[in-house]
Amino acid sequence: MRRKGAQPRSKSFDTRADAERWARSLEAELDRNGALPDTRPAENTTLAQILVRYRDEVSPNKRSHVSEISRINAILRRPICHRTLALLSTADLAAYRDERLKAVAPATVIRELSTISHAIDTARREWGIHLAQNPCRLVRRPSPPRGRTRRLEGGEEQLLLAAADKGRVRYLRPLIVLAIETGMRRGELLSLLWEHIDLEKRVAHLPMTKNGVPRDVPLSTRAVETLRGLQTGESATVFTAAPNAVRLAWERLTRRVGLQDLHLHDLRHEAVSRLFEKGLNVAEVASISGHRELRMLARYTHLRAADLAGRLG
Repeated sequence: MRRKGAQPRSKSFDTRADAERWARSLEAELDRNGALPDTRPAENTTLAQILVRYRDEVSPNKRSHVSEISRINAILRRPICHRTLALLSTADLAAYRDERLKAVAPATVIRELSTISHAIDTARREWGIHLAQNPCRLVRRPSPPRGRTRRLEGGEEQLLLAAADKGRVRYLRPLIVLAIETGMRRGELLSLLWEHIDLEKRVAHLPMTKNGVPRDVPLSTRAVETLRGLQTGESATVFTAAPNAVRLAWERLTRRVGLQDLHLHDLRHEAVSRLFEKGLNVAEVASISGHRELRMLARYTHLRAADLAGRLG
């Protein structure tokens, strides 16, 4: 097909009717936009090639690069990656979604589809891949799991602390106390530096957090006492344990006391809920916990109806 001012295009078809249909579609596109997009990159590039380039060029610049690279490597083992972008359809992605839901949780599938979608968007915006639309944006995502509402009940906190005292992992008790008192995430606690803690002003500074925004966390009297007990001058960080070591130590502890449905991250839910129960408003709690969206903060807030009834009088 030739038209003045546009690069000649050619393609082979089994029938004349298919060829004429293709030519008419290109001419219509040219009449509509005044330019003829080059669809050959999309016809020759597979989803695997896009994901590999995205993994190597884009993912390393993210704070969550380790988990995203691992996720992309898992996606690359799936048959859908052999599809070219021009042939990749919403039906392909829906079938991929349904197949993955048989093996993994909905939250995992949502993250995988989001990664595929962002890789395709990046290819369209920055890598010269022309697609009329991103097919991944049209695919229905699985319903996200209901947020956890687990809180410490009865004497569970004392049970955990007593068991931690009897265990061999000496840092576990102060880690639990600080998680409850500050609402910090596991990663924030493990990266906490002594140089960023002012015990006189009762403030811990976090220069880097999950959402990329630094914040100052006020320290309760109990948190200050716990930190004073950890001061040895031997390390720049408050805790020297690796994240996986903490995870394993927590799992052993909860098994030992018979609390199978309690995650370490549930202590952050507990901390945020306690802040509201102390009478702090939304802005104050958000400044402590680091939540930037009220919707996310609400997921971490689980007020007990009995306590609310008491405040109603």
